[in-house]
Amino acid sequence: MQLTPTIAIHMTAALGALALGPVAIWTRQNPAGQRPMLHRAAGYAWVTLMVVCAVSALFIRDFNLPNVAGYTPIHLLIPVTFASLFFAFRFLVRKNISGHRKAMQALYWQACVGAGVFTLLPSRYLGQLVWGEWLGLLG
Repeated sequence: MQLTPTIAIHMTAALGALALGPVAIWTRQNPAGQRPMLHRAAGYAWVTLMVVCAVSALFIRDFNLPNVAGYTPIHLLIPVTFASLFFAFRFLVRKNISGHRKAMQALYWQACVGAGVFTLLPSRYLGQLVWGEWLGLLG
């Protein structure tokens, strides 16, 4: 596998979401009931990055790992991402802030942190790039 434009878009969106997620989480509504503009702006940007990440993942296929038509188990995060975003916004519409917070935090940990750790495995493309560079610097 090589770095294609699709993988570059996916990786850029994923890294952006990984970095922006804590901003959206930590600037949430305060106890006085005020909704900081930073939370809303960071949240919309994060959701956009997650959608770009999920859609671009549809076009990244790997026939080397166990797969079905090139889709590996990590691709299960695509429907998880869309379902989580749907329910998170549904919770907002119903004014269930606690449900919204839980859905967004779970999505961040599963799709950003969890998938990020999985992608850095030595058998994965990005893992080979990262660990190969580190081993090259050490050896």
